[in-house]
Amino acid sequence: MSKSAAGFLILALLSGILHLSLVPDTVATVPLIACGVFGALFVLALIIGRKIKFDPVLR
Repeated sequence: MSKSAAGFLILALLSGILHLSLVPDTVATVPLIACGVFGALFVLALIIGRKIKFDPVLR
């Protein structure tokens, strides 16, 4: 895992924990939106770092 992917994973986890600890009743808050953004960036960093191999041929 690259350093940027690890950083995005940590940021996603921290913002998710912050959302759960601050406002457990609210559906959408800024930390929850940030968690989604950091999660998407984490997956993108994994794909760019070629840790997830995409095989277009289904075997």
